[in-house]
Amino acid sequence: MSRIGRMPIKIPDGIDVKQDGANITVKGKDIALSMTVHPDMTVDVKDNVITISRPSDEKQHRALHGLTRSLINNMVVGVSTGFSKTLDINGVGYKAAKQGNILVMNLGYSHPIEFPEPEGITIEVPAPNKIIVKGADKQLVGETAAKIRQFRLPDAYKGKGIKYSYEVLRIKEGKTGAKK
Repeated sequence: MSRIGRMPIKIPDGIDVKQDGANITVKGKDIALSMTVHPDMTVDVKDNVITISRPSDEKQHRALHGLTRSLINNMVVGVSTGFSKTLDINGVGYKAAKQGNILVMNLGYSHPIEFPEPEGITIEVPAPNKIIVKGADKQLVGETAAKIRQFRLPDAYKGKGIKYSYEVLRIKEGKTGAKK
């Protein structure tokens, strides 16, 4: 059995889970997420607990078992508490600001970069060198943070650019470091 797949998912108070055939919908206060489960996987919602089972021990069924459980758990966690990613901006003159629902970044180019907030995502700028991406959909939060980071990847020599807050940059030595 899959160790992840066989773990039950507890549904917190205030969260409503509905199953309509292969479709699963998780509703919170004002957020609703839904997904279609693979037809081979069986999802049971009883007594505020969701359990996922598989029909056989085939390799594909084993893989889908854990994947399905993780995706449903991410929907429950996203609707109840949400997900967030924090980005740090390093560099002289590099900064970010919020104008309405548009993130405006000065990253050393000849023009400011404007990035509109995708639907279902909120972007916060608590400081000019910090960006927080929040949302209920884990995949969309990660994708949006990756798109923002793509505008100016961290430089290996000076450390300038946009990086995740948990990311550790190893700064390389320049050309002069090669001489002995």
